[in-house]
Amino acid sequence: MISVDDLIALVRNYNPKTNVERITRAYEFGRRMHDGQFRHSGEPYFTHPVAVAAILTEQRLDDATIITALLHDTIEDTKANYGQVSELFGEEVAMLVDGVTKLTNLQLSSRETKQAENFRKLFMAMSKDLRVILVKLADRLHNMRTIKAMRPEKQVIKARETMDIYAPLAGRMGMQWMREELEDLAFRVLNPEGRQSIIRRFITLQRETGDVIHRITGDMRHELEKAGIEAEVFGRAKKPYSIWRKMQEKDQGFSRLSDIYGFRIITGSEEDCYRTLGAIHQRWRAVPGRFKDYISQPKSNGYRSIHTTVSGRDGKRVEVQIRTRQMHDVAETGVAAHWSYRDGVRTQNPFAVDPAKWIAGLTEQFDNEEDHEDFLEAVKLEMYSDQVFCFSPKGDVVKLPRGATPIDYAYAIHTRIGHACVGAKVDGIRVPLWTRLKNGQSVEIITAEGQTPQVSWLEIAVTGKAKTAIRRALREVDRERFIKLGHELARSAFEHVGRKATDKALDTAAKHLRLKNRDELLARLGSAELTAHDVVQAVYPELAPDHGDAIPPRRAVIGLEPGQSFDRAPCCQPLPGERIVGITYRGKGVVVHAIDCEKLSEFEDQPGRWVDLHWHSGTHPAVYGATLELTIGNDAGVLGRICTLIGEKKANISNLEFIDRKPDFYRLMISVELRDVEQLHSLMLTLEAESDVASVERYREKAKAGAAVN
Repeated sequence: MISVDDLIALVRNYNPKTNVERITRAYEFGRRMHDGQFRHSGEPYFTHPVAVAAILTEQRLDDATIITALLHDTIEDTKANYGQVSELFGEEVAMLVDGVTKLTNLQLSSRETKQAENFRKLFMAMSKDLRVILVKLADRLHNMRTIKAMRPEKQVIKARETMDIYAPLAGRMGMQWMREELEDLAFRVLNPEGRQSIIRRFITLQRETGDVIHRITGDMRHELEKAGIEAEVFGRAKKPYSIWRKMQEKDQGFSRLSDIYGFRIITGSEEDCYRTLGAIHQRWRAVPGRFKDYISQPKSNGYRSIHTTVSGRDGKRVEVQIRTRQMHDVAETGVAAHWSYRDGVRTQNPFAVDPAKWIAGLTEQFDNEEDHEDFLEAVKLEMYSDQVFCFSPKGDVVKLPRGATPIDYAYAIHTRIGHACVGAKVDGIRVPLWTRLKNGQSVEIITAEGQTPQVSWLEIAVTGKAKTAIRRALREVDRERFIKLGHELARSAFEHVGRKATDKALDTAAKHLRLKNRDELLARLGSAELTAHDVVQAVYPELAPDHGDAIPPRRAVIGLEPGQSFDRAPCCQPLPGERIVGITYRGKGVVVHAIDCEKLSEFEDQPGRWVDLHWHSGTHPAVYGATLELTIGNDAGVLGRICTLIGEKKANISNLEFIDRKPDFYRLMISVELRDVEQLHSLMLTLEAESDVASVERYREKAKAGAAVN
């Protein structure tokens, strides 16, 4: 474990004015609080907070952040509390420690709908003080460096979360070195064979070609000396995961992959950056389309550098990055450069961005997002994005993520332009709207009055802003259709309880549910944002189904351990009366499948996870969802009759979605709430007898070939 003296020495390297006494007190307090606690490896637990603090010294961070690292697990895992930390180390440190604790408790990798809400909380925590996420990233980095001590299944979960969430977040913050290391550490767990194959090929390549990096570095230094440019030159082979990703993206084998080496040139001034670029291009042939000038057009996280790719020795492509020392400091630490110290004072780096402005810009486009899943998609798109720069006909620069299309460009200019887009010209040539834009292209959007967004645009657009605007517009276009559908659902639901869906009843329901008016209620009902049950309950709560002596859902399954919980598998939606089996999940209880569920084949080699279960033989309430796939005639009144039939069978419609529309037939999915499998069979027989129903099937997910089991 790093001693307190060694840790203080690391801080003093960049901040001679550090408060030694305060860091020493934090070190001793943290060690005392964690006394008797151990990591999975058997080491004292306090080795972890100290290692996290040491990682943060590499970014030359302030005393408050270093102390937060030492104490970041005390509030969560020891008897220490917020008030105690605040009293001993100040309100600033207490707030930071509390922020890290809250981040630790967020289930960012959860597959449930709450994942989107947790992302919101993540961004809120970042907006209060970005140092919270800096400590959390360092915490994750050390955990990944020591991940071998965890159980294999836990390693996979942590590695996937790191690859999906933390590595992209580090990259988005400009901390590219951390992103690369996190990705490679996760890659080691998720695909050890793939990583080893890359390393073996590297060794073979070095044996065949010698030390390419040393030779090219020497060549570059020679060219710069000839041009009278003072600069440092560094070379390295790219990380295994970076190479693997390029192989997947380009669908190429290792032998055909060219730019596996990267070189960095650090100059004394911005002018020397461009002189260096000239010297490099004069000596080696530039690869077309591989030039990016992030000095004249910096990234939003402050990153500035010139990127170019040239053909080096033996035709091998190499990537070259050219920047000044100050630009390099920001490139290494990203947004964290705002807090960096040098010689005891905060570094006044002109390229460091204001963290408050950065996080505000990142979250602005998500603030008004109504749908949590849309928000989550937009966040992930934003975190994974790399930028391209396009020009308007007037010469204005528009920043977009890599892979953006003219649709994204149009919405980036203005929502009104996006809605009215009918075509685009790139560099003066008419192109399809799905064209992927490239750096430096000039884009002109062609608009037409009366044009509205198309559903297909959701597949074309890649930016969160464009997708959000398109969805909102489509909702408005579909509003009338949803109102009509909502009316049919409401009529069926009210008839189910012996009442009529009068205008007055619907107005009362809208008022009770705090909606603007009756049409808003029906639109939400038709788009499945509300259930018919909710509407009926709002007007006639006394008519809610009385389950009497029905078996409570929590006790519906027999065969569980005392206190063990269960969930119905969404793939097969088992109903009371069907033969069932349970699959155990660590920390999640038991997931109940129908005995004929195809997905059970994924667990054939894990017999220890199977649990013999059966449904309680008593009466069950009508709360168990099942999904029907219907093909019905496209005639007036057909859907209404279908809804009425379902209501007559005492089943409640919880969701309805059209999945295919043809001139003569519709295909749709209807989710219903039932008592048991007998009620399902009775309902399906009734629907099959209807002349306008071409087919009705129970929908179940199919098992995917070679599906991975978590």
